[in-house]
Amino acid sequence: MHVGDLLQSEGLDLTLIWGDENLLSQEISGVTATDLEDPARFLQSGEIVLSGLVWWNETDCRARTERFVRALAESGATALLAGEETHGTVPADVSDSCREHRIALLAVPAHTSFRTITEAVYRRQWGDFSRRPTDHFALPENVRIDLGRLIDQGADAGALLARALAPFGTPPGYVLTSSGRTIARTPAAPGLRPVQAAEHLRGLTGETLRVQGDTTPYDAWYLHVPKPGGAPPRALHEIAEAIGQYRHHLDVRQAARSRNGQNLITLVDRGNADTGALTNALESCGPLAEGPWQVVVATAGGQLPAGAARDALKEALRHLPSTVFAAGTTPDTEAVAVVRSAAGDLSPLREVWSLLDGCRPGTPLHAGMSALTSEPTGLHAALAQARYALTAARHSSPTTGHVTVVEELSSLESLLAGVPADVRTIFSATTLGPLAHGEPASHHRLLETLETFLAHNCSWARTAEALHLHVNTVHYRIERVQVLTGRDLSRLDHKLDLRAALLCR
Repeated sequence: MHVGDLLQSEGLDLTLIWGDENLLSQEISGVTATDLEDPARFLQSGEIVLSGLVWWNETDCRARTERFVRALAESGATALLAGEETHGTVPADVSDSCREHRIALLAVPAHTSFRTITEAVYRRQWGDFSRRPTDHFALPENVRIDLGRLIDQGADAGALLARALAPFGTPPGYVLTSSGRTIARTPAAPGLRPVQAAEHLRGLTGETLRVQGDTTPYDAWYLHVPKPGGAPPRALHEIAEAIGQYRHHLDVRQAARSRNGQNLITLVDRGNADTGALTNALESCGPLAEGPWQVVVATAGGQLPAGAARDALKEALRHLPSTVFAAGTTPDTEAVAVVRSAAGDLSPLREVWSLLDGCRPGTPLHAGMSALTSEPTGLHAALAQARYALTAARHSSPTTGHVTVVEELSSLESLLAGVPADVRTIFSATTLGPLAHGEPASHHRLLETLETFLAHNCSWARTAEALHLHVNTVHYRIERVQVLTGRDLSRLDHKLDLRAALLCR
């Protein structure tokens, strides 16, 4: 399939923004969907690149665009298919940069999904492969026939991988996700912990090929053969293509389950569903019908597509053996999962969260987990708990991914971390009064004295020692604090008010 064929493909409605005859005649070897600002390490020669341009903004658009398009050119990408949904159109500097680097540029309308484009390419490629002469292939014909049969029969990825590598002595081989989850491995391949698998993907030995598909940075698949020369490169590309077909069939089979999961999340988010409706929605998700449950809410920083956080959360939960869950998104683009958690412990989720967070550096993933609930009608309250814990996770670790469980919010500081930032600001300003502004300089000294005084259990002597002041000076400053705030520090409730106000600053 050539780049120009995409413009003629029925139902895609693509528009050519720039590209001459030579560029449009280039053959497409695969498809990669990415919104990384620098996607170089995920690209391979001959691919078309699908991007929603969420990395683009007006502030430093030229530098970002140059970095992105240059990565495409250096990797040998054949074309950029830019989505119009995020910005309403393809920005002019993207077009200019593609001209400069000689990358064909096609616009993707908002009503055309990247998955539809990927499927169109795969269908065309699969048909082309089946019509090629036998001597084109590195895999024997009987192996290619077997792979097609296994895919049609719904065989698992392990059987597919073992059959594909059999002609080469079945060397150790893996299918791994971006975060190090093992999808499949050959009998000779030792088991890998997620951290080890992620290291393998970043390693310089062996062969690693990305499996094509409509994916996010969190759930991409890779074919990895650790032994250098374990199989001919051309054969590995054919195997990766077959695994891509397997994943496409898997996604189709899981589509109905995903719809049922989204329906459940919509009911839970709405909050007014009765027990019968919730029970039916849970039963439609199969084994999830039996509780108890926890609710997990996750968000991804930056301008990622709405489904990115959902795919990250699903990938994280799939790392946990025997975990049953349903996931979806809310209108606020949160990712939400209802998880069957008989043991009431999702703490292993934290072990893989940093690996997921590392799939897209600079875009922190945060999550909050609720307490257990055994009643379907308790799921909405559990969602509120998870959201509260999510806010605390963002507050405690704004630049790196973090997971917070609602039961951990057991101190005043952690409890306040879950309060929305604007509410904390108003409370602090109201409670501290004139001291909240930090001006004049004397107010800053009064706040410092108050904070130290409370930290030392209102001990005049220890506060004076910590601040290197005379005790009389401490008495004077605390008296001023009480006058300016209208609080009496001999009262426990007023001490708590001022302590909370300081934590909310």
